[in-house]
Amino acid sequence: MAQRQMHLGVFVLGTGNHIAGWRMPGAYDSFQSLPVIQHIARIAERGCFDLLFLGDGLQAGVNDHPSFTARFEPITMLSALAATTTHLGLGATMSTSYQEPYNVARFFASLDHLSSGRAAWNAVTSSNPRAAPNFGREHPPHEARYRVAEEFVDVVMGLWDCWDDGAIVAERDTGRYIDASKVRSLDHEGEFFRVKGPLNIGRCPQGRPIILQAGSSEPGLNLAARTADVVFSVVQDLDEAKAAYAALKSRMPRYGRRPEEIAVLPGVMPILGRTRQEARDTLDRLQSFVTSTNAASLLSSRLGVDVSGFPLDEKVPDLPLPDTSHGFARAMLSKARREEMTWRDLHNLTGAARGHWVIAGTVADIADTLQEWFETGAADGFNILPAWFPGAFDGFVDEVVPELRRRGLFRTAYTATTLRGHLGLETPANPFFPK
Repeated sequence: MAQRQMHLGVFVLGTGNHIAGWRMPGAYDSFQSLPVIQHIARIAERGCFDLLFLGDGLQAGVNDHPSFTARFEPITMLSALAATTTHLGLGATMSTSYQEPYNVARFFASLDHLSSGRAAWNAVTSSNPRAAPNFGREHPPHEARYRVAEEFVDVVMGLWDCWDDGAIVAERDTGRYIDASKVRSLDHEGEFFRVKGPLNIGRCPQGRPIILQAGSSEPGLNLAARTADVVFSVVQDLDEAKAAYAALKSRMPRYGRRPEEIAVLPGVMPILGRTRQEARDTLDRLQSFVTSTNAASLLSSRLGVDVSGFPLDEKVPDLPLPDTSHGFARAMLSKARREEMTWRDLHNLTGAARGHWVIAGTVADIADTLQEWFETGAADGFNILPAWFPGAFDGFVDEVVPELRRRGLFRTAYTATTLRGHLGLETPANPFFPK
């Protein structure tokens, strides 16, 4: 039996995943640039990564985390990347709270065709209430957002299935272009949506684009277990990560799915150094750029409570989970309790990787840690969050990836051309056109 291997994605957010990574020497200081994102994609493809993932938001954080604010609309950007990459999966966030299912289904079906089968949709419910005024709406509470998301994802998948393989026949001798028996309407009428269908684009090269999710609340986990192909998890502790991994996988049989049909990829920011001290010095330098203002704003968003007035050297108390993002809040508050952290400590943690896991060390240290998590049931791979681009990402691809390959933990070359192929997933059956 072939050795199980990791899946690797790169999380591209602004000029880097550290809130002040753009201040590092040689770092990109603008994300409103096609050459910048093309360069990042070339690095990922050089490293044989499964996926490049674009995080997105529907509000501007001009006064708190500005380096994450100025960015292109993700489908537009990924469509441009489809023309300049050949194997790399292309994923992006699109909200189920502030979009329409027909549009989302069409966007990602188009991207799947343009990329020859490399599209992925991160189905999110938009946790930040500041998005609502941009659409003239009230931000729905957590439970309501997930009720909408459940139906939204079903409609999108249904629209992708309205075309069978081979529906476009283009018969020159008869003049028949579409085999009408292989196209059907959706005729969905639900609690939140009424959608006729079908899409005006044929069956996707992957059958369906890959579905990504990151929810860790009870409704989010159920939605992921039922529909997701990849889950981005928020972790800080190995034992908690193993428990969460097992809990998600154990839910899948109730939906007729096998555990290996989902890849769990924890987000991790690796800080690399020739020595452990050099790695620590790099992290300290990054942290020296964090201001109390931008860290407090981001932490307040994660915890759903204004923390700007809390004394920095007081211990973090027990707080209820917010109505925003359960995953980040749960991981951060658990770590704060476990390590008896102060608000200053939590500010620094948030500034470093927005609440994601940070590891600092040598190539061997980072490879050892990733291997341990991968082999002990905490992860199927990792979503790499470089602190800045391009240097921090170059370092991981040029130094850590070869070490993972030496250990037999990561591919040495692409063996598939689609994202579904990279993930080892079969083309999903089409319930409307059973074979």
